[in-house]
Amino acid sequence: MRQIVNFNANWAFSKEAAAVPAALPTDWESVQLPHSWNAVDGQDGGNDYYRGTAYYAKTIVKADLPAADRWYLELQGANSSADVYLDGKKLAHHDGGYSTWRVDLTADLKAESLLVIAVDNAPNETVYPQMADFTFYGGIYRDVSIICVKESHFDLDYFGGPGLAVTPEIEGKDAKVTIQTWVTNQKPGQTLRYTICAKCGREVAAVESADTKAVLEIKDVHLWHGRKDPYLYTAKVELVEGGNVIDHVSARFGCRTFKIDPNNGFILNGEEYPLRGVSRHQDRWGIGNALLPEHHEEDIDLICEVGATTIRLAHYQHAQYFYDLCDERGLVLWAEIPYISKHMPTGRENTISQMKELVTQNYNHPSIVVWGLSNEISIGGSTEDLLENHRILNNLCHEMDKTRLTTIAAVSMCKMDDPYLQIPDVVSYNHYFGWYGGDTDMNGPWFDKFHAMHPNLPIGCSEYGCEALNWHTSDPRQGDYTEEYQSYYHEELIKQLFTRKYMWATHVWNMFDFGADARAEGGENGQNHKGLVTFDRKYKKDSFYAYKAWLSDDPFVHLTSKRYIDRVEDVTKVTVYSNQPEVELFANGVSLGKKTAKDHFFRFDVQNVGETKLVAVAGECRDESVIRKVDTFNEAYRLVEKGTILNWFDVVEPAGRLSLNSKMGDVLKTFRGKLIFMGLMKKVMGGKKGEKKKGGMKAMGFEINADMMSMMNGFTVLRLFTLMGGMMNMNFTKEDLLNLNKKLNRIRKPR
Repeated sequence: MRQIVNFNANWAFSKEAAAVPAALPTDWESVQLPHSWNAVDGQDGGNDYYRGTAYYAKTIVKADLPAADRWYLELQGANSSADVYLDGKKLAHHDGGYSTWRVDLTADLKAESLLVIAVDNAPNETVYPQMADFTFYGGIYRDVSIICVKESHFDLDYFGGPGLAVTPEIEGKDAKVTIQTWVTNQKPGQTLRYTICAKCGREVAAVESADTKAVLEIKDVHLWHGRKDPYLYTAKVELVEGGNVIDHVSARFGCRTFKIDPNNGFILNGEEYPLRGVSRHQDRWGIGNALLPEHHEEDIDLICEVGATTIRLAHYQHAQYFYDLCDERGLVLWAEIPYISKHMPTGRENTISQMKELVTQNYNHPSIVVWGLSNEISIGGSTEDLLENHRILNNLCHEMDKTRLTTIAAVSMCKMDDPYLQIPDVVSYNHYFGWYGGDTDMNGPWFDKFHAMHPNLPIGCSEYGCEALNWHTSDPRQGDYTEEYQSYYHEELIKQLFTRKYMWATHVWNMFDFGADARAEGGENGQNHKGLVTFDRKYKKDSFYAYKAWLSDDPFVHLTSKRYIDRVEDVTKVTVYSNQPEVELFANGVSLGKKTAKDHFFRFDVQNVGETKLVAVAGECRDESVIRKVDTFNEAYRLVEKGTILNWFDVVEPAGRLSLNSKMGDVLKTFRGKLIFMGLMKKVMGGKKGEKKKGGMKAMGFEINADMMSMMNGFTVLRLFTLMGGMMNMNFTKEDLLNLNKKLNRIRKPR
């Protein structure tokens, strides 16, 4: 009978070693798996975290293992490439840091052997990802086991798979369930016993034969119906010899139908089931990717609390334990490989192998409905090699899995008529109108335009969001990193996206802040702060509750801006989020009235005198906060960006005149403003006329067409120049910007 031995404890580890050791080193660091060597330096900013080779070593004592005919080493995640050595002999190499893979140790395993695993996360041109806005943590950051089996056993060699594939097909009130298995060294006389059990453990179907495929029937099938009823069956297959079970495999599965309709969105078991949810990166503060089960459980609890029905598991294969939790809790999933940002002609084979692993290892999860081919891969344009790579992946997914669809996450700059969009079954776009330029009100109309252009192609929003830290204001502005602007942004996006039923799925970027060591934004380097929850999972930002108000049925009320206490205005605006029909607000015990709000966002004007205790009441729910009148703005609430030439609040803004804080669209509406920027663009483009392309111009690698101009018009002048300086490696001095501000101050704002 198969036995699995956890092999996480007591490894020797070194980043300094230059080669595979001949004996177990006594001077290396002692670590327990899961482990990442970038848990600190991959989150502190500077883009200087260690990327290279590190070594893990441990002795295997054969007598300590269960008796078996074959012993397999299983690694569930080692980023990003790894080599396995046994007593100095190289047994295997694997590329791809997010999937399970196995190595047969049997032929070389001695009574006592030294196992060494060399893991490498150094940059290269063949293994994805290589360019992305997150940290590529090095390490063996998931479980390691030794699987002990008989000579005849269920397959352990094919792309890390579980050895069986379960395919349910709904037929009226019943289900036909095909179970395919793969047996290594199957011998005459051996049989396979197939069993399906209900959630309670009761056997509902069984058959025994010598065939590696069986079809069983479930009468009056209980459907898996997302968050409402995530019912799971268990399929079990036993390899029987002489009446004894010598190996077994099992998988939970769900019976459900789905389709994605270009007009009505996601349909689950014949019912409209809107997919409104979040994206998730797996890492954590001070831990990196080396998560324990309780970390996954806390994440799924938070995602369920916000009311999400779907998760985009970005941008790679996640832990099997998390997929299992999603099956149990009814979250509908988008699963993808890390084919992201930069297309590498030398990386095609790696995209294929990672996709084979993703599909093979996750085929049985009912939560997964789409396989993601790539993310923002066309950011530099669609080449024929890129398109061919996508066609190969798309065809591969359909060959391996007849039951699911394919998708991509396209970047804003990808034109609506790009041939890349015609390859997958459904598409989604990553849009940040209202954060990286543009205005929040551009989002809905953009999707309407796409839907009108492609009425038969389902469209969704795979990323949208903005950053927020512990900064606060009563006058939120795009780019200020305040919790109040993030709240405003998500309020607007919720109303635009959730009311367009044709959108097959929407995924907030991101559920949690995450490590991105190259980032230097918002006053805390090394992180992307677009999460609805902080990196350590200890603080739910106000925007978390905006989604909870729309998506969750659990009664609650939430007063926003609790951390924004000191306020200078005489009358301050207070927002309350709730999924209840009516909210009453009290100020120092005095009712300010009851309000209703169809959008779940309740607004109150509050006299700001002295210190005021606010209490919001909705049904049986209540929440409290405090505000306090001050004479001058508390500068502790305002981000002063380190290394920034100029902050937006330092800019002189005469009444009725333009300034660096004006939107580019307003500046370009004026004749003098156009002249100023024609001269600046000529300078930026190196004195050239620009690369003409069908009426557009190329800059920063993107075609500046009508859609790009519309987005750029939403930037403030200061924010646009800050972005251009970073992307084009140009230096704008404080004097340059102040001089430009003086010129703009001479121009009246357009009416």
